[in-house]
Amino acid sequence: MRAVEITQAGGPEVLQLCERPMPEAGHGDVVIKVAYAGVNRPDALQRAGSYAPPPTASDLPGLEAAGEIVAIGAGVSEYAVGDLVCALLPGGGYAEFVATPAAHCLPVPNGMGLKEAACLPETYFTVFSNVFQRGGLKAGERFLVHGGSSGIGTTAIQLAKLFGARVFTTAGSAEKCEACVALGAEKAINYREADFVEIVNALGGADLILDMVGGDYLPRNVKALANDGRLVQIAFLQGPKVELNFAQLMMRRLTITGSTLRPQSDLAKARIAEALKEQVWPLLDAGRLGPVMDSEFDLADAAAAHTRMESSGHIGKIVLKVGAV
Repeated sequence: MRAVEITQAGGPEVLQLCERPMPEAGHGDVVIKVAYAGVNRPDALQRAGSYAPPPTASDLPGLEAAGEIVAIGAGVSEYAVGDLVCALLPGGGYAEFVATPAAHCLPVPNGMGLKEAACLPETYFTVFSNVFQRGGLKAGERFLVHGGSSGIGTTAIQLAKLFGARVFTTAGSAEKCEACVALGAEKAINYREADFVEIVNALGGADLILDMVGGDYLPRNVKALANDGRLVQIAFLQGPKVELNFAQLMMRRLTITGSTLRPQSDLAKARIAEALKEQVWPLLDAGRLGPVMDSEFDLADAAAAHTRMESSGHIGKIVLKVGAV
């Protein structure tokens, strides 16, 4: 099969087409003929050499895809050959075929194409588990998500709004801020022109913040939290180390937590999938939310897709077109 591999740690140019053996379906696994694969920040981190895949995962990048099941392993009863699914992957999405646990697959929502479905797993697993399960967001609470125009951000805005929260976000341009408001954000703050801490505090402070920036955003996030507020960290684009006054956590009863999805157990991911199928997939089936699409690249142009993502000019999701289903 054709695939895109990381030839060495480095920039987008190290992504190169190659030929690899087709994967096999182990116990509890399915093999998917990939139509589209999502492109995500962790792919770029892996390419740069700073996010190694788990020992049992494929070394190929790609953490989400959509396509047709072409093989099933022993112990799989919930899916059959020919089913169209989207799936969270341990790796290997930048290829014509990929194996993943059946429990990490979800049906393609009603009326949705495979291109859009390929954009669901990584962001929806991440947002739902961190905002609602770990962060405990409730209706009526004030929620701030940084990077509102990203795949994570556009998903978080829509889900939080549908679940009854007041949504605030940050983005880096007027165009991106407008897109965030159109998705349901009550207030979109251009971080290049205004201080989100001052604005969010004027609105009462955030009960929950979802952040992937890190760096000097950490102490600023703490200042922007309301009493009893929670900060959930899912990435550190500006670095994980900073000086922080932890006395504020005690005085104002704050909580700082975080997670990363890929290293979690298969069982933990399966439980997130079950919750998504029960609580979120009916909303997707009804067309009440969906992925915001930025651009599409051919599999052979994976390097250009990474360049687009790392330019931060995109709004929503970037996908690779891998094959026809």
